[in-house]
Amino acid sequence: MLNQMAFQFMNYQMAVSFLLFIFSLLSLQLHATPEDVFVGVNIGTALSVMPHPTQVAALLKAQQIRHVRLYDADGGMLMALANTGIQVMVTVPNEQLLGIGQSNSTAANWVNRNVLAHYPATNITAISVGFDVLTTVPNAAKILVNALKYIHSALVASNLDHQIKVSTPLSSSIILDSFPPSQAFFNASLDSVIVPLLGFLQSTNSFLMLNVYPYYDYLQSNGFILLDYALLKPLPSNKEAVDSNTLLRYTNVFDAMVDAAYFAMASLNFTNIPIVVSETGWPSKGGSNEPDATLENANTYNSNLIRHVLNKTGTPKHPGIATSTYIYELYNEDLKPGPISEKNWGLFDANGKPIYILCLTGSGLVLANDTTNQTYCAAKEGADPRMLQAALDWACGPGRVDCSALLQGQPCYEPDNVMAHATYAFNTYYHQMGRASGSCDFNGVAAVTTTNPSHGSCLFSGSVGRNGTMANITAPSMNSTNADSSATAFGYDILSYAVMVVGALLGSSIWL
Repeated sequence: MLNQMAFQFMNYQMAVSFLLFIFSLLSLQLHATPEDVFVGVNIGTALSVMPHPTQVAALLKAQQIRHVRLYDADGGMLMALANTGIQVMVTVPNEQLLGIGQSNSTAANWVNRNVLAHYPATNITAISVGFDVLTTVPNAAKILVNALKYIHSALVASNLDHQIKVSTPLSSSIILDSFPPSQAFFNASLDSVIVPLLGFLQSTNSFLMLNVYPYYDYLQSNGFILLDYALLKPLPSNKEAVDSNTLLRYTNVFDAMVDAAYFAMASLNFTNIPIVVSETGWPSKGGSNEPDATLENANTYNSNLIRHVLNKTGTPKHPGIATSTYIYELYNEDLKPGPISEKNWGLFDANGKPIYILCLTGSGLVLANDTTNQTYCAAKEGADPRMLQAALDWACGPGRVDCSALLQGQPCYEPDNVMAHATYAFNTYYHQMGRASGSCDFNGVAAVTTTNPSHGSCLFSGSVGRNGTMANITAPSMNSTNADSSATAFGYDILSYAVMVVGALLGSSIWL
């Protein structure tokens, strides 16, 4: 009898533990918060044929780009962005700084004309007061902080200072002795501007805007910086850069420059101002003396950057705290002066055709820039293997995916790991559901990509076969006629499965 009671107690314990585990999964699914980190784009206009603002807005929506930075406050562009939900940073051009920095009323008029006239239909969330002022128009430096304050005061008067932040972009070149990052400091000759600027950003809960260009750092290093280190490529541990003061290990220039800015601010006793990278990128074409400005390098840098930011890797100084970033830039600007590379930083040409197809498996929808509209669903890199296995089991079971191709000896068995098998199952389900919104989620462990995961004789749904036809697009019959998202359906089936298991456990104790 004692043994029987002990067995019953163990079953009850198992049931309770299992329920707690299941409800924790459901809690993660049902109460997930929206992503706060983002990758946006800068939109320059030095094109011989600039697309119409409505075409620009259409491209942004098609590419799921939810954050843009304008180098002005063009009324036509702001109207085209109205009611899109896209978050917009507008800019006070450098040539207007002197007037705004000397007159509160001029600043108020600028805000009335360029912000209030469009807000809230156009989701303006930030104002950049000038750009690269300290390095390109140093004569305006003395009125820069006043200009920020006057613009902010105009927002306060309209009760918009909490919704719209004010900042100004700084070139990373004003940070001296940037490696090791812990020794970095701002150019002391600029302290009379930097200190009050940081004070303003801190008091208004704003952010420091920093332009980070590993391409130029690499070129100017005379071979000291490895190309792979600049491109955010994986490095062997013996190639990582180590900060001798903190022993933090750096695997790329981007993180090192961001941390250098954090350390530079800390040297002036500012430790709680976040950083937004306002410009970064890599040129896809250069002259004969610019051998590293190539399509491959541009694709590698921007693809690695997007994954790095959206995966919330963070930096060695702030692990897990991602740095929101604007890529430079949306279009190639053929009217830009200077070397050939200056005209070739864009992700798209003036017709909206991608310069190259970003490699973004596992990084979601943003900038999945294959305009042929061939999309796939893949397991996210770094996803919890247990969550992947649970989602794989669901897809091949209640999700009604035919997973026979994953059996040993079948074309998609290799590589035999949960990441590869889950990707096959997720993608098949995604196409069974007609690529419906939400059908590539699986409790957060999957994301849409334009990279075709097919390999060898394993052709994935949605891919083009050798005969030019689409592979595996016929869905098996489904009992349900409604198109539940994978996240919702997965959650309900987990709960159903939990009830069955708990019932079995409790039932076994009753019959003893």
